[in-house]
Amino acid sequence: MLKWFRERRRRRVRARAFPGEWDAVLETLPLCRRLPDADRTELRGHIQVLLDEKRFEGCAGMAITDEIRLTIAAHAACLLLHRKTAYFPQLESILVYPHAYEAPSERHIGDYVVEEGTEVREGESWYRGSMVLSWDDVQRGVSDLSDGENVVLHEFAHQLDDESGEADGTPLLEGRRQWRNWVRVFQAEYEALQEADARGRRTLLDPYGAESPSEFFAVATECFFERPRKLGQRHPELYDQLRRYFRQDPAAW
Repeated sequence: MLKWFRERRRRRVRARAFPGEWDAVLETLPLCRRLPDADRTELRGHIQVLLDEKRFEGCAGMAITDEIRLTIAAHAACLLLHRKTAYFPQLESILVYPHAYEAPSERHIGDYVVEEGTEVREGESWYRGSMVLSWDDVQRGVSDLSDGENVVLHEFAHQLDDESGEADGTPLLEGRRQWRNWVRVFQAEYEALQEADARGRRTLLDPYGAESPSEFFAVATECFFERPRKLGQRHPELYDQLRRYFRQDPAAW
């Protein structure tokens, strides 16, 4: 019963008129401008649900504006088009810093030895509750579709990955066959990126994806939406798996 009421409320939120000043913000976002008209209509509905359900909080003196909320929500909503969605159910709040920020870190340097310290981060996604983003890096990422880097797409991809119950680079998939094909392709592509990174070879995919299967999925998602034609040309099987999962074909836009 609770699920039914939640979906009814979401239908009402999606049906609300989309303010003209919000559309003006979307017009400044290259990825949103690239979307087909029908997708942009669906996108507006998803944006309104995300703004209704997620809490945005400014950190280190950051004042949250409609531009900040819409920019982040719009790119998150791009990952939801054409699919039944629970709207990132584990996520409650999005913390926004003005710049890259320092966070505690641990580095394993040997058996049972961990070095603690801090590192500068552009964003991070926690399994339950919150996501953290640097607004400077959000702006840099969304303004340039040629670099294949977008911290919002990256961190929200982690949220999708977590929905399966484990951050292993495999989001919720439809059926055993899709799962087998996904694992086969992603494992091969992940290992190829690791090898290329170890040898110092230049790659289309960000070498950061060699860190773990979860990071590989996030990096591949960035590339899929920002550099789809090159990804399809150089990694056709990977592109096809992402196309099937997201039910979108950005190379054809």
